[in-house]
Amino acid sequence: MSVNEATPLPAVAAESRPGHSTALREGAVGVLGILFFVLSAQAPLTGIAGALPLTIFLGNGAGAPGAYLVIGVIIVIFAIGFIAMSRRVDAKGAFYAYVTAGLGRRTGTGSAWLALVAYATVQAAMYGLYGASVSGLFAAIGLTIPWWIPVVVTIAVVQLLGSLNIELGARVLAILVGLEVAILLAFAFGTLFTGGGPSGSIDFAASFSPAAIMSGAPGVALMFAVASMFGFESTAIYSGEAKDPKRTVARATYLSVAVISIFFSFVSWMFISFYGADDAVAAAEEAVTSGDSTGFVFQALEGILGGWSGLVASILLVTSLFAGILAFHNGINRYLHALGSQRSLPTQLARTNRHKAPHAAAWVQSIIALLLVAPFAIFNLDPILTLFSWFSGLAVAALVALYVLCSVAVVVYAIRERASGFWQMRIAPALAAVLLLGVLALVISNFTSLIGGDIVTAVILLTIVPIAFLIGFITERRPGELLAADSGRE
Repeated sequence: MSVNEATPLPAVAAESRPGHSTALREGAVGVLGILFFVLSAQAPLTGIAGALPLTIFLGNGAGAPGAYLVIGVIIVIFAIGFIAMSRRVDAKGAFYAYVTAGLGRRTGTGSAWLALVAYATVQAAMYGLYGASVSGLFAAIGLTIPWWIPVVVTIAVVQLLGSLNIELGARVLAILVGLEVAILLAFAFGTLFTGGGPSGSIDFAASFSPAAIMSGAPGVALMFAVASMFGFESTAIYSGEAKDPKRTVARATYLSVAVISIFFSFVSWMFISFYGADDAVAAAEEAVTSGDSTGFVFQALEGILGGWSGLVASILLVTSLFAGILAFHNGINRYLHALGSQRSLPTQLARTNRHKAPHAAAWVQSIIALLLVAPFAIFNLDPILTLFSWFSGLAVAALVALYVLCSVAVVVYAIRERASGFWQMRIAPALAAVLLLGVLALVISNFTSLIGGDIVTAVILLTIVPIAFLIGFITERRPGELLAADSGRE
């Protein structure tokens, strides 16, 4: 039984309101289009320039590339059940729809609130790094502007793009993602073919052996590796706009997970090879403590590609962040749209404009972004050490909890509905739940290291995760309550 079959009234009622459309544009995007949305959410250059130095310095050192592969394998196992559900549940809310199908509407809405927390906070974190990067570019030409000014301007620009049709978004993201991937791969293959950097060498065991992966603080490394996977599940979020959704979602999901994990693992390995496994940690520490962690990456790029690459990469970092911010904006819109369609949130959020874009949800998302960034600007806090690091950790904790819920929901759904596919619907998701619980435990135990050792801040941030779930769970109304509410209106 699909989610729509179980709760037909909310979807129909939202669709039938006179004067307002709630329909998204069907058949607007294919496998490659969705892949670009996913890759832009990962913001490859952001993951490398912004997070890799911290992963090496605070995490497991030269073993960082191995962490990306470990998480890649875990996410592939998780994706088996995720994709199996996408073929059985006809809904656009991804996690919300799948958890609802397995564990009920209240738990599903709680999971949707977790997703909103994860996506909204990781987008806010990216705004912090984005503001600092744009401010740095202006400083290089002698202009000093506060980091929050470009953030506010960009929130307005993203709001405009998010209100346009999905093809425009896919084309913009394809260009931006293609440029940043190109320069990173040019560096990586240049390092590989030259056998390492000036003082480095190619050492597979130093990065991929079990001892290397588990050295230092592996929980921090795994956390950043999970962050690199952010947004892969948007393959299902766009099912309502995909060409041949059943096949498109499955292909785009597996392709995105494989591309992301291999790409991050290979490129990060080549940066370590440039410095050398023994010296990479010291180089990352020097960059991080200097206040400009991106220097770890830009210096290596210039060493292989030439002096021009540092400036180009600085510009591409800004466009990388912009692409990621736009991708999360679109993803959050569609979660809000789905919740509005199901009346878990006000039905006005389900309204779409003449471009078939969820413009009402887009406005709400932009306001949320502004509210999340505002306190850090008002109190003049460092956008990277606070906004970026705090919200990155919170987003990962919420996302991994969401993965666990989804895995459990798949197993429960399969047992209750007697669904076929013993491996896809039972064994794989159960294994994924166990592995992801282990990852979540490591993230929580290393959380204070991530945010600078402040235990009070760590507890406050981590407490937001169960609170968000409980808000969604408690405030969700049952189908019978919805029927009564509709009867009262009539």
